[in-house]
Amino acid sequence: MSPILVRPVREQLEHDRVIRLLQAKYKRKFEVAINPGNEQSAPVGGSGASAWYPDLVLQTADKNRKLAGVVEVESAESVNHLEAMSQWKAFAALRVPFHLYLPTSSIDTARRFCTDMEIPVAEMWAYQSVGDQIRFTLVQRSAQSDDGKEARASAAAPEPRPRAAKPAATRAAAAPARPAAAAPRPTPTARPRTNGSAAARRPAAAARRAPAATSRAAAKPKAAPARRPAAKVAATRKSKSASSSSSRAQKRR
Repeated sequence: MSPILVRPVREQLEHDRVIRLLQAKYKRKFEVAINPGNEQSAPVGGSGASAWYPDLVLQTADKNRKLAGVVEVESAESVNHLEAMSQWKAFAALRVPFHLYLPTSSIDTARRFCTDMEIPVAEMWAYQSVGDQIRFTLVQRSAQSDDGKEARASAAAPEPRPRAAKPAATRAAAAPARPAAAAPRPTPTARPRTNGSAAARRPAAAARRAPAATSRAAAKPKAAPARRPAAKVAATRKSKSASSSSSRAQKRR
């Protein structure tokens, strides 16, 4: 329990109940020591007067038993400026993940204290009692994991260097030569439509029509010559006969 304040009995009982529930939760991964009520069995940060006693002390499960994190459970009465300045800041300075459990109604106040005092919190949880059960809700989580390995690994990992861009000549040499594309076929040029072209078309059309007209004329039969009148024919015959008789008489002489 914090030396700064004395909680009411009912609130202290709920506080110690939350501690035991969290002990069962973290026991899956860590060796967990608790300091419920007035007990001070698991100190951190030194010995004697300089030691602190958080509600839960998380240690690694190997033989070394190194400190892996601290957990502090607060009640509605213990979320104040003095508690944050003394205990929260001291727990955050241990260079291990600091987990903070608060009532749902005190979340905004705790966030303001952590921001104003620059207190790094690995995880901030809200808890509330629903009947006989206590439910936990994760409110805030930083990049630091439960055991702090991810945070250290990300800090030690160097930033990837940007690769230098290859020159264009190297890319061209590395790329396989593509076959040359076939030369495009020349597109026929459109003939300009002018008055001269129209005039040139007309004689050609007339020439095409002329043989047709000639063939039609050849196909038609020729008209018979007009007959001469009968009187003219008789006169002609008489003249021919007279001339022939005179010629005969001349021959006889």
